[in-house]
Amino acid sequence: MALSIAAIWTVILLMANVVAPLLGHHHDRTMMWPMPGNLIAVIGLAICLAIYWAVRRLHPPPATILNLGIALQVATAALVAILTHWGPVAVTSGGISWLCLIILVQPAIVPSSPLRTFVVSMLIATMDPIAVWIAYMRGVPIHAEPFLLLWYFVPNYISVGLAMIPSHIITNLGQQVSEARDLGNYQLGELLGRGGMGEVYRARHRMLARPAAIKLIRPETLGAANPAMARVMVQRFHREAQAAASLRSPHTISLYDFGVNDEGTFYYVMELLEGFDLETLIRTFGPIPDGRTVYLLRSACRSLGEAHAHGLIHRDVKPSNIYTCRLGLNVDFIKVLDFGLVKMSHAEGSDNAERSTMITSPDVTTGTPAFMAPEMALGEPTVGSPVDVYALGCVGYWLLTGKLVFEADTPVKMMLRHIQSPPVPPSEVTEIDVPPELDRLILQCLAKDPAQRPTAVELIEALAAIPVREHWTRERAEAWWEIHLPVEAPVTELRPKTPLATMHTEKAPLSPAVSAPFVVAPRASEK
Repeated sequence: MALSIAAIWTVILLMANVVAPLLGHHHDRTMMWPMPGNLIAVIGLAICLAIYWAVRRLHPPPATILNLGIALQVATAALVAILTHWGPVAVTSGGISWLCLIILVQPAIVPSSPLRTFVVSMLIATMDPIAVWIAYMRGVPIHAEPFLLLWYFVPNYISVGLAMIPSHIITNLGQQVSEARDLGNYQLGELLGRGGMGEVYRARHRMLARPAAIKLIRPETLGAANPAMARVMVQRFHREAQAAASLRSPHTISLYDFGVNDEGTFYYVMELLEGFDLETLIRTFGPIPDGRTVYLLRSACRSLGEAHAHGLIHRDVKPSNIYTCRLGLNVDFIKVLDFGLVKMSHAEGSDNAERSTMITSPDVTTGTPAFMAPEMALGEPTVGSPVDVYALGCVGYWLLTGKLVFEADTPVKMMLRHIQSPPVPPSEVTEIDVPPELDRLILQCLAKDPAQRPTAVELIEALAAIPVREHWTRERAEAWWEIHLPVEAPVTELRPKTPLATMHTEKAPLSPAVSAPFVVAPRASEK
């Protein structure tokens, strides 16, 4: 708004000082030009540019920005009124003030309550009478009958009444938007991230001071193509969220609450973490040493191991779903995310397996192609915990190399490579020194046959036995975080400061086509 009004003042200056002389207009017949017309226009232009600079550079709070917007409009109205009535005032019955335009536009540009809009609009409308009074006090003749002069001001106040209509509508819409952003006892804040299955927002509890994050998941992303399937998905969501909330591993993100809103959008509330996911870690700082890779993978295994022991399969393990963060006095603390939509394993028992089959749709396969186990890519009706171990092997590959296990330009080609192609050992595609034992363990996790992969618990022990070059100790972790993400640094301003000598700087980006969660339609024979 400030730039728009500044542009208008600029046009006025050009018209009065450039265009008018070219057309043979003589300012000696116009009392306000060149002075004080130029002075008033320059003051208006300066006020606009000053407010624009203050808002863009100083980043004041929203309430202050709205107050500046109101002040700018009132100041602009005052300058326009003084400029209009600087010379002899001659009023006819057909005149309408320029202030009517400002009054009508004001509530649409600077939203406020109806009462505040009324007060500001009345103030703007009264600038014309004040300017005429100032002219009268300066001795400027007033060529108008009292009735016509009064009638000249009436449109200003009619505009005040008209301005209340958009103000009332905008206020009601704002309240509806605010109510729509309320989920249970939580109110949505800023958007933290967006993925293939939904969005994550910062949230605050109405009564508690505890910060949280809310993930919204649209039913259509999970295959709910009709109302019947949507009801199935709601039942499935409730069951699986309750199961996920039972997990107690400190390396599993805490689930505070969950539900389904009136529009059928699933949501679950989880703890808000300070840090970044492993995809961001590698994209920003490059591949990490073997000691840190082993440390992070073992922590992730502790989370997955407990989930598997409870019969839960994550099904979408990937770098962006594994978070390294500050937690109390701990740094580089792993949290596995997205446990709100796990799948129950049939290994829980025949009764639970039967119930799972009844309310879990078998017609779709969810996952991320770049980290999808062969049996998931083939669309097998039953998958077990080995799919999570395979995906974790892909994560380890990403940590050591900064590359995907396989490269492909489409999701289907990517899944075919996971089904058919043998992976290249990590040590052959990275400058990081990878111990042969870690090489073999990663390839074992990437075995095509699920039976040949270790369990998550076995993987914890196998990783502990790897003879790494240098163990990732608490002191090393604290030093790394102090360099790259000090406590006082905002998480959103993550920038690498001092690259480690052991880090490989070449980064292979994840293709959006193969890194986003993917839904595989059922085969014709299964329909």
